[in-house]
Amino acid sequence: MKTLTYDQALQKAAALCSQAEKCPNDIFQKVLSWGLSEQEAARLVGALTREGFLDEARYARAFVSDKFRFDHWGKIKIAYALRGKGIDDALIDEAFDEKIDPEEYLQVCVELLSVKLRTIDQPLSQADRARLFRFAAQRGFESYVISRALAACTR
Repeated sequence: MKTLTYDQALQKAAALCSQAEKCPNDIFQKVLSWGLSEQEAARLVGALTREGFLDEARYARAFVSDKFRFDHWGKIKIAYALRGKGIDDALIDEAFDEKIDPEEYLQVCVELLSVKLRTIDQPLSQADRARLFRFAAQRGFESYVISRALAACTR
């Protein structure tokens, strides 16, 4: 790919940010791949932030909402992914408080386990319960939520 000037990169990055929420760190890495120096990339990300194209808190809220609603990820997996993108823990906690209702969170875990439970012969053995627990843990749900969900769907 040919190297872009600062102004070209700014226009291209603004267009990207207009299409969907983007993480500032992702945009920084992308403009580096376009041939900008680290100083220019940092300046570009700052300009996009000042203009309202980038906002870490807004990105965190959108990411939490999407991963929970569409992919049925738990809080642990979502937080891990956001930390990997350089999002601050305080912003992650705010996004959880705003976008995830505790009762809905438990209900999603119950539904996931109920679907998985249909693939397991009844009655459940201890190994089956452990397998269900691991399944929900891999989706990022906390152990206390998994325990409550297991109790609810195996009654």
